[in-house]
Amino acid sequence: MIAAALALAASVLYGAGDFLAGMAARRTSLPAVIAISQLVGLGLSAIAATLLGAAEVSAVDLAWGALGGVATIASGFLLIGALARGSMSVVAPITAVCAIALPVLAGWALGEQIAVLRLVGIGLALVAVVLIGLEGPDGEDSATARRATPPTALLMAFGAGVAIAAFYVCLQRTSPAAGLWPLAATRAVSGTAVGVFWLLALRRGRSTAPTPPVLALALASGALDIAANAFYLLAVRQGQLGIVATLASLYPASTVLLAWLVIGEPIRRIQAAGLGAAAVAILLITGG
Repeated sequence: MIAAALALAASVLYGAGDFLAGMAARRTSLPAVIAISQLVGLGLSAIAATLLGAAEVSAVDLAWGALGGVATIASGFLLIGALARGSMSVVAPITAVCAIALPVLAGWALGEQIAVLRLVGIGLALVAVVLIGLEGPDGEDSATARRATPPTALLMAFGAGVAIAAFYVCLQRTSPAAGLWPLAATRAVSGTAVGVFWLLALRRGRSTAPTPPVLALALASGALDIAANAFYLLAVRQGQLGIVATLASLYPASTVLLAWLVIGEPIRRIQAAGLGAAAVAILLITGG
């Protein structure tokens, strides 16, 4: 139950961070928001890892964390590329399916046994994330959306989902004795890389420096994201990879609810169905 609670906390924080990042990206360039978020995450993760300490930090733990950083970079760029080339109503479900299904399969390969009721909950969670992520007005012609999405976008969406799953698996492979240092290694890789890309974009005039209000949103987004990563890391060290990754992947529900509560964005019928499915999935997984 503790692992499930931590994973759900990570999900809520992931979704809140995405909401704030989206609000910031509406007022400035997306590279600036991503870079600031990653860099503040780097600073906070290093501070938290130092304050909390660690019994033993091995090179293997840091290597897994660094690989998680590579996966983070890959997932971000592949997802942005897929969304730029295709319809979100196609890209989001593909990414969600991979991000949930692959950690479950990885957990099974590592010897995890999941009860039947929880497997049903995981399947329902997958459906919920797909429904919540669907774009467009109620009754959108899905066939039209599929035709508008080229094969390149489909491959990039699949790659983004694989990269997200790889991030989940990489953190799961670290030792509890390493504390939060693997997470600091993750952000050292992703934060440095994204920061360099942003500086290059600034020099070429393809990005802009954020105003103070936007900077505050981006900083808060980064803080929430690193907190979510920390909760996920603690959860996956206590629980099963498949279950923890599934619960953490329900973060779109948090984003949609915050958009409705804070800025009044309407919740479409298909998204409402997804939110309901997510609630039932949580009950099945935590009660199974």
